[in-house]
Parts: sequence; structure tokens; C-alpha cells
Amino acid sequence: MLFLIVGLGNPGKEYENTRHNVGFMVLEKISEKLGVKVDRIKFKGLFGEGIWGGEKVLLLKPMTFMNLSGESVEEALRFYKVPSENLIVIYDDMDLPVGKLRIRRKGSSGGHKGMESIISRISSEDFPRVRVGIGRPKGDVVDHVLGSFGPEEKQAVESAIEAAAEAALTIVREGVEEAMNRYNGFTP
Repeated sequence: MLFLIVGLGNPGKEYENTRHNVGFMVLEKISEKLGVKVDRIKFKGLFGEGIWGGEKVLLLKPMTFMNLSGESVEEALRFYKVPSENLIVIYDDMDLPVGKLRIRRKGSSGGHKGMESIISRISSEDFPRVRVGIGRPKGDVVDHVLGSFGPEEKQAVESAIEAAAEAALTIVREGVEEAMNRYNGFTP
């Protein structure tokens, strides 16, 4: 079986450690665990491939900016003929407290523009996703998602990134139900 794990974020130094880039951060943690570099330019993104639990795993960081993530994901799925149920998308969720995880087998975008783009481009909501809580803003939403985590949030975020990486790899190795049982509601 072949899996495509996608971490959502925005390219560029100015977005590197922002809340909106937590998907990229989790993908980097997964690449470390697999001993794989995600540095090949392919599918309008940065790409790498490795093996986990006997399964071939493709890693993708779309470089299209968040709202156009579907372009990158669609190209990779089509090229490798990966069925949508073997697509795993990791992204930020401001409806969850900082560091809390929620894993789902399928579902709507929940208003997340990156997910809207993917769902629209691949014409399916039937793929697992790992959502990482970034907290609800007190002020402007754009400032919040494009802002960095505060010092008091750093440890929670680091724990969540580790757990989210494990959750995605659990989906590959043991299935989405097992990942949901183990990691849903994870709070650092």
C-alpha cells in the first residue's frame, strides 16, 4: 500500500514558526522519524519518500500557500494513483485548544481554507486528517494564525507535534480507528 502524508502550511521564512504552519512542523517530525529528507521540488511542493511499517510513505509540504494546497495534493495523488483513503492531511485547527489533537476518518473542511482547496480539487472528503489545536484568537483571526506560539504554549505545541506525528504513522501502520482510539483528545 502507498500512503501520502501532507502537512499544510505556508512557504517562506516569515511563516516558518507560525500557528498556521503546524502541519509543516508535524511533517518535519515525521520525516525525522523516517530518516527521510523532504527537499525534492515536485508537485508544487517539497517532497520525500520512505518506508514505515513495511508501507511506502510519501511526504508532501505544498508550497502553493495554504489556500491553494489542493493543487499540490491533487498532482501527487494523481501521479502515484494513491486512493483518497490513503491520503492523510495534517493541519491547524483554531477550534481546538493549543496542543489538543483530533483525528477523523473523513469530514468537511470545517472552514479551513487549505482543506477546502484539497476537498474541492480531489472531489472527496473521504480521507483521514489529523488536526492540531492552535487555540481561538482573542482578536483578529489572520493575525492569530500567522502569529507565533507564545512562550507559555511552546511545550504544549512540541508535545502535540510529537503526538500528531505518531498519530499519522499509526494510521499508516495500524489504521485510522487505532489512531483515533489512541490520540483523539490528546492534550499535553
